[in-house]
Amino acid sequence: MHQSQKEPLQKIIPRKELFLLDLDGTTYIENRLIPGALDFLNKITAQNKQYIFLTNNSSKSNSDYVRKINNLGISAGPDNVFTSGQATAVYVTGKKTKPAIYCVGTQSLKEELESYGITILESDIDNADFLVIGFDMELEYHKLEKACYLLSIGKPYIATHPDLVCPVKDNRFIPDCGSFCQMLENATGRTPTYIGKPDKKMITLLCEQRGISLEKAVMIGDRLYTDIAVGLNAGVTTFCVLSGESTMEDIRKSEFQPDFVIESIAELNRYLQDDLE
Repeated sequence: MHQSQKEPLQKIIPRKELFLLDLDGTTYIENRLIPGALDFLNKITAQNKQYIFLTNNSSKSNSDYVRKINNLGISAGPDNVFTSGQATAVYVTGKKTKPAIYCVGTQSLKEELESYGITILESDIDNADFLVIGFDMELEYHKLEKACYLLSIGKPYIATHPDLVCPVKDNRFIPDCGSFCQMLENATGRTPTYIGKPDKKMITLLCEQRGISLEKAVMIGDRLYTDIAVGLNAGVTTFCVLSGESTMEDIRKSEFQPDFVIESIAELNRYLQDDLE
């Protein structure tokens, strides 16, 4: 971090109560924790502050992520994870009490939505209040047919997140939720309301749910166009870490300029320690 930013940051961090963190590239890389990440999370907890991991991947549920994080040695619970699937559930139930939906998504996503009191329709889809599209790694053609029908009759249309691709091993990519939505747009002319990063609802819905003001929240991540963009869109302080995707050259060229650039979240440990002292 630049020396000119150090003094303001020493004053900023103690005022923050909610630390929102990306996962892969920020907290861990594949199945290895970023050095200093565990100390950072432990210090947040020791100071009665909160941390929440934000992920756009709606193919996995909150409990799926909690298991993975626990296996890496982080003592996180369900309240420490917020997925785009959960954000979608909060958004939908805010629009209608006990809604019924047709969901193009994995079984994990459907179970996540059901846990919020949402009814998942497999038949009688004319009774659906919403069509919800997620990252569906169990996609079958009949799901797309039903989605097109619901779009043709004007049902409200929501997507968990806009990512076009999902990275997999060996620097390969597979189609993600945003690519499904582009296909449906080509077929029907309809575009969804996107919920996940970079849409500010991913943070504003969460802060409302937790009763914490945006001024007391921080977004930390490695992707400029999702993590940093969502923080900027929501009006929270942003930190771009260089431990994942983005480089300094990427940052210089990007329209999404973070408030601070740090090597990794471990760099913030000193400011939490200052607060303890």
